Amino acid sequence: VGRAADGLLLSVKGAPESVLPRCASRRTAEGDRPLDAAGREEVQAMLAGRAGAGHRILAVAECQVSIEQVSDEQVDGLVFVGFLTLADGVRESARPAVARIRAAGVHTVMITGDHPATAEAIAAKISPDDGGQRVVTATDLDRLDDAALAERLMATDVVARCTPAHKVRIIQALQRQDRTVAMTGDGANDAPAIRLADVGIALGQRGTPAARAAADLVVTDDRLETIIATLVEGRAMWSSVRHALSILVGGNLGEIAFSVLTAAATGRSALTGRQLLLVNLLTDLAPALAIAVRPPADDSADHLLREGPDSSLGVTMTREIGLRAASTTLGATAGWTIARWTGTQRRASTVALASLIGTQLGQTVLAGGTSPSVLAATAASVGVLVAVVQTPGVSQFFGCTPLGPVGWTIATGSALGATFANGALTKLVDRLPQPGSHRRPDADQS
Repeated sequence: VGRAADGLLLSVKGAPESVLPRCASRRTAEGDRPLDAAGREEVQAMLAGRAGAGHRILAVAECQVSIEQVSDEQVDGLVFVGFLTLADGVRESARPAVARIRAAGVHTVMITGDHPATAEAIAAKISPDDGGQRVVTATDLDRLDDAALAERLMATDVVARCTPAHKVRIIQALQRQDRTVAMTGDGANDAPAIRLADVGIALGQRGTPAARAAADLVVTDDRLETIIATLVEGRAMWSSVRHALSILVGGNLGEIAFSVLTAAATGRSALTGRQLLLVNLLTDLAPALAIAVRPPADDSADHLLREGPDSSLGVTMTREIGLRAASTTLGATAGWTIARWTGTQRRASTVALASLIGTQLGQTVLAGGTSPSVLAATAASVGVLVAVVQTPGVSQFFGCTPLGPVGWTIATGSALGATFANGALTKLVDRLPQPGSHRRPDADQS
């Protein structure tokens, strides 16, 4: 309420669907005219056109009042002045960023206080390949109980006209369905939902102190790509867990299989207890640890986005363990068999030891790629192996004998052959459809 030349003037701005029903007339160039049915249709058409263009819209109205203190119930009989439209352009990077998040199996829901048409237009710009955006209003959700609300949200891309209370209810409904929910926002009205979410994310540059205080994670550059980077970091952990476990379990299974095969063929295992301890020392310690803690490669972000507990463990890890066990058995058996034909039993046992360790280290390099820590750990293990085998006294302590060029050639060739066979089989199996390996698109919520 303000004081004008002809008395007190009440000025109102707000959502069109809240302001227009309180308007009795409309301001035109010829003066104020009654807002009849035809006039309301014209105003609604104007509203739909601006909202469809993705503009945020406020309706502006006014009327004369006799008192300065006006309650909400007394705001009536307004004169509609016009619309105030705000164009908040969508960043060019938003569309590919949202596509990458959805490819990672995250179901994104845009929650906004905007007009439904505005929200749908913005969502269509961000992900136009989705066809018609599945848009609901908070009023629609108010008619649903919690179970029906969670089910409806699974088929929803945009929720418009949301209040802070609606945001909280949406998060609670998703969490009751065992969804992991991340909430991103920058306003004080987002703070309750950010605090309630499993992962609360605040935008730091334009975010309010309330939003930042409630968040688990503050994105200081306000870029969606930064959130994707944190998602890659988390997914990389699952990839590292799978590779580390497959190296440990698959390698040990290969050792057991090789020991059983040689015992069945000759009556005694080709490897002694000390040699098996040496294998575990050189393959399970530094190399597996380096795999577990290596940072994600810059060129593997899209691949890592497909990782996660559903896709990295279970069938995928079992298959990888089986392939590693088979290749480890193959490399050791090939080296041992060829060495038996060309030398003594003790030399064959030493070649088998070198082939077994070499095969496992080769698979570690395949899993770790060009990670400096993995390459360094692998090189250190190879150096220790050569030193143990070639040093008199130490070699005899582990039941080995120093090898000549032929013995090392056999061990290296067996290890490389088994490693390449593992890599080829892994690529072949990855191309085959795996039942139950596809991530559900609603595995996570954001």
